[in-house]
Amino acid sequence: MPSRPAGPRFGAHRLAGYATLLLLAIGLVQFIASILFYEAIDRQALRQDHARRVAEMLVVSDRVHRIDPRVTARLMTSHYLDVRVGPRPSVTGSGAGGTVEDIRAHILDWEPGLASRPLRLDIVRGERGRRDLAGSMQLADGQWLDFRSRDISTGWPIVLRATAMTLVITLFCMGAGFVALRMLTAPLRRLSDAVATLHQHHGHGPPVSESGPADLRSLARSFNDMQARIAGLEDDQARSFEAISHDLRTPLSRLKIASQFVADSDIARLVNSSAEEMETMLMSLQRFLRAEHLEAEPEEVDLAALIGGLAERADGQVAVIGPAQALVTSYREPLTLALDPLIENALHYGTRAEITLMRAGHGWAIEIADDGPGIDEAYFGKILDPFFRLDDARARDTAGFGLGIPTAHRLLERFGGALSFSNAPAGGLVVRVIVPLPDETEAR
Repeated sequence: MPSRPAGPRFGAHRLAGYATLLLLAIGLVQFIASILFYEAIDRQALRQDHARRVAEMLVVSDRVHRIDPRVTARLMTSHYLDVRVGPRPSVTGSGAGGTVEDIRAHILDWEPGLASRPLRLDIVRGERGRRDLAGSMQLADGQWLDFRSRDISTGWPIVLRATAMTLVITLFCMGAGFVALRMLTAPLRRLSDAVATLHQHHGHGPPVSESGPADLRSLARSFNDMQARIAGLEDDQARSFEAISHDLRTPLSRLKIASQFVADSDIARLVNSSAEEMETMLMSLQRFLRAEHLEAEPEEVDLAALIGGLAERADGQVAVIGPAQALVTSYREPLTLALDPLIENALHYGTRAEITLMRAGHGWAIEIADDGPGIDEAYFGKILDPFFRLDDARARDTAGFGLGIPTAHRLLERFGGALSFSNAPAGGLVVRVIVPLPDETEAR
């Protein structure tokens, strides 16, 4: 059986997917921008930190050197600073560039008294490709204080902390956004699912919850109104046609009785057979219309016994293959009304039929195979349409209105079953029925 498109449902999922991608993109942009922002701030803060340490070192070194020149280098050397005292400067000239000038300005901001001292600064390559700040300042006795402040370019210790904080905040905001997005799109998903299954319920589906934003509530309300109108129209139409077909059987019965009083036997047989054929058509129409609004409750059904009872009506033309008992919670009346025309159809186009009851996943499947000519696969979708005739596809004329298979299809579809077709390799049509089960019910 050709599957129906589920465009609305996938459309809602695509909308949620697009919104999710947008949220991810915003979060990614915010994360990258925050890293760049923190790195820029950290770079400036790092220069100020190096400038402060150098300024304090220069002032303290000058004082220590005045007291005891021999201990200056040893006392002022630290993990971050390497200090030496010598007769000549290690830095012969100040380096050019914004970084050096920026650090010089910060040093003088911290210690304005150093503005009168000869101070040379430069950026040199340190260990592992890092950049160090090297400098030389002349002391009061003419000696030069050489120093190196290691790794003035690494800002990642602070950046990493800021990045971790930004990442946590970003993930929290994205998680909150996902939750809010799911809550906002939940009414749309429910509406999409209801639209996708509207054809299965024929307007009799459960109403959609009118929740969410005002626009979605209005949309759900409009859908519920539309579904109620469709259900009302279909019920009115089905009951009207059912009443008409029922009322037509009365004059047909009179016509059959009147045919017995016709003197010409040929005319009498013609009138009687025509009346019987019309009565059969009306009964077929009644069954089809009843399938549109039939209601049933799930109950325990022995599928083997049900199939056996239907097979007994065929006077030995139907063979049953399967277990002796198959208990399942299903819908007895819809399943019976669906299997009956399928078995009748198999016997109409073949001399014998074989019904096989088998497990199918967590449920049951029933296959009805005949030994007739089969059906071209091109007709598998069309025979589900009401009033479609298979005279051109079969070897014999089709009795009735062509409502047997559509009736079975609608009954099974309404209650959660399925109907499909295939041609047997040896010839004949195989109809596969998936037994309808209530939600969350499994066969035993």
